Amino acid sequence: MALTEDGYIERLIDKTISQHLEVFGAISIEGPKWCGKTWTAKNHANSVVLLDDEKEYEKAKLDLDLVLHKTYPQLIDEWQEVPEIWDKVRREVDSENKKGIYILTGSTKLKRKESKEKIHHSGAGRIVKLFMHPMSLYESGDSTGEASIMDMYNDTQKNISIKNIPVTEIVKLIIRGGWPANIHIKSDNYSLIPKGYITSILNDESEDVKFDKRKMGMLLRSLARNETTIVTNKTILNDIINYESDKEYLASYNTLIDYLDILERLHIIENQDSYSSNYVSPKRVGKLSKRHFTDPSLSCAILNLTEEKLLDDVLTLGFMYEALVERDLRIYMEFLGGSLFHFRDNVTGDEVDAILEFSDGEYAAIEIKLGRKEIDDAKKSLLKYYNLTIKKPKFMAIICGTVDMVVKDKETGIYILPITALKP
Repeated sequence: MALTEDGYIERLIDKTISQHLEVFGAISIEGPKWCGKTWTAKNHANSVVLLDDEKEYEKAKLDLDLVLHKTYPQLIDEWQEVPEIWDKVRREVDSENKKGIYILTGSTKLKRKESKEKIHHSGAGRIVKLFMHPMSLYESGDSTGEASIMDMYNDTQKNISIKNIPVTEIVKLIIRGGWPANIHIKSDNYSLIPKGYITSILNDESEDVKFDKRKMGMLLRSLARNETTIVTNKTILNDIINYESDKEYLASYNTLIDYLDILERLHIIENQDSYSSNYVSPKRVGKLSKRHFTDPSLSCAILNLTEEKLLDDVLTLGFMYEALVERDLRIYMEFLGGSLFHFRDNVTGDEVDAILEFSDGEYAAIEIKLGRKEIDDAKKSLLKYYNLTIKKPKFMAIICGTVDMVVKDKETGIYILPITALKP
């Protein structure tokens, strides 16, 4: 991705933002804190209102007209601090009858009750919602982009040899995460921002988000231990009880649901839904989601996983690598107008790590493996799925952490490539 004159690193969502500003009166960019929403939105705006600034907040509470300058497009950052902004923007869009006049950004979803009380119109047709993630490896410059999802889709991907990325570098990318502020700092300090993120969540004292700090910490540790796995909420609850010696554990299932809802509203977790394919027996298809933090660096921060610890624990490293790949696949598929899923056969336990569903209904089946030795097993798994599914995937691929090539296997037609070569 390109670097602008003012130091801004272009993001995949920039194209999406530009397209939507030409069609809608306003856009709302949601996503986790520190993923670059404000910086990206400023790149498209001619005026800015920061509602996490006390003076701007007080003016907005007094009279919304005091912060709407009509220098378009105008960015209103952290708009949820004054939820009445939503309806005001909708009315302004109707009044002005122009496209692309407001950009709203926010890192917290409103509660349903608060939305009903303070927002009286959905904004449909006037305000469109876009979601922004942390940086993918292609956006941060850590993927060469020599392999393309769409080239594989169109069967035009060329076989090429590429630079080998050692496992130690992959571990650094996992711990660093996709946080823009982390891209150009020393690797010794990579863990500070993810750890700071978790600390900021646990110490959040805003009126909108209420929870017990100790109990939330327990839940975060359980979710981190179960990163990239398919487990029920009941299993999460039992995990907390088994691991925590403190008697003050999350004993209530309802409390667990409430706390998970808080994490979803803060965009901390982004679970990967199950794919409903035309399988040989639909009753065998699993329905549970795969558990994910919005970035694998958060799991590492919660569990205090260092480079040395991950390299000594290959099993955990495999889960974190899969989370890294699936973070990027989610970003790429949303850019392409598609979605990311996973697949599981409840009878045999057979799984496909990632299903890429395209806007035209076609899909791809992807296996994710850290080491070369796992490639043969991945091929067998994909071929077994291929033989049992009625609607065949457009293409299949194995994303392997330690390969130095992008190649289409002659025997199976399965693509083999590293995540550090992939782009949309």
